Parts: sequence; structure tokens; C-alpha cells
Amino acid sequence: MTSEKSDENFICLEASPAEMDQFWADGWRHFGVWFFRYRAVVHDSKRFNVLPLRIDLHRFILSRGLRRILAKNQDIRTLVRPASVDEAKEALFLKHRLRFKENIPSSLDDFLSPYPDSVPCLNLELCVYLGERLVGVTFLDVGETATSAVYAMFDPAETRRSLGIMMMLQSIQLSRERAYRYYYPGYAYREPFAYDYKKRFTGLEYLDWAAGWKPLREGARGC
Repeated sequence: MTSEKSDENFICLEASPAEMDQFWADGWRHFGVWFFRYRAVVHDSKRFNVLPLRIDLHRFILSRGLRRILAKNQDIRTLVRPASVDEAKEALFLKHRLRFKENIPSSLDDFLSPYPDSVPCLNLELCVYLGERLVGVTFLDVGETATSAVYAMFDPAETRRSLGIMMMLQSIQLSRERAYRYYYPGYAYREPFAYDYKKRFTGLEYLDWAAGWKPLREGARGC
């Protein structure tokens, strides 16, 4: 993947919850202390237009398909706690990275700061277990009125469970329980791509770089 000259980035060591809300509303994301936003990328010589996404939690409704994913994961157990990196998560990351054929991440350090629970902002981990086995983790930033997914990973042996979507649903549930307004699941593309699973949710909005946030209508979902 390569990106265009419209890339913007900066370093931020500490941001308040309100500042994080504003960063996300302006289309910024971050890995560790590196904040970035970009409008287009190139995969295999093809240009893709970037869509920053968020879900209006007041308008989110579970679809039949999402209910099915919840039903087939009734046997999982989820723990929510301050984010950290340990041997179990590092081992899960090594399994998860085998799913990628390009832009293969090298380490959780590519996405998290040395103090992932507090730098640059409050971050929680949602850890998914089958029995005692860790099968999924999502790292969730917490702002004043919004939450934002930083990175998620799961055991490829459990692909049939749709754990990526399941962890998004758990993040949405946690955010609603805490009375947040928005959940930011990250970027997708206007064109069809592997990230289209992020477009399966009601209440979805995208950032029009010129005109601000708009509802993502069915015809623009690319899936």
C-alpha cells in the first residue's frame, strides 16, 4: 500500500478526551503517538478513496445478520480492562498476522505506545476467550463522547465466528452502556475492498473531506 501526497501526520504524546473526540471528528487516527490522516491509497496499482467511518450510536440497530453472529458466539467470555501487551497477546498477534499478504505488521508496537493504557489517551482492551484460550483482542480508545478502535486481532482458526465483527459489536455495546454518542471503527474505502465488513452497520456515517460527516447510504457501501 502507498498513499498520496495529501497525507498529514503529527506526533502527540498526550491528548485529553475532548481533544481525542475532535481528532476523530476531523478524520485523524493514530498508532501509538503517531497521528495520521490520508485521502487515498494505492493497492496493486489501483487507487482507493479513503472513507473515515463512525457509527451514530443513537441510530444503531442490530440487523438479522449481526444477531446471528452474536448467537454463534454465546460461548465466548469477554474481559474489559486497561490495555497492555503480554505474551498471550503477542502470540495471538503472530497468528493473526499470517492472514495478510501485503503490509504485514511486524509487532503490536506498530500500533500501541509503550504505555498503551494511557499514552496518548485512555485505552481499554476487550479480550475474548474460549474457555481459557485467548482468541481475540480489540484495543479501544476512550474519549469524552466517543470511542475509537485502534487495532483488533483474532485467531484465524476461529474465522467462522466472525470475531472481527463480534468485537465491533462488543465495542458498540460498551460504548452505548457508557452513554457515548459515536463509535469510530476506522477507515474503509469508497471502492469494494476487504474492509467492507465495517460497512455492515446501521447508523453509519462517513467523512466527506469537503463537506463533513454524512450518512453512508446503501448504494455507497460497496458491499
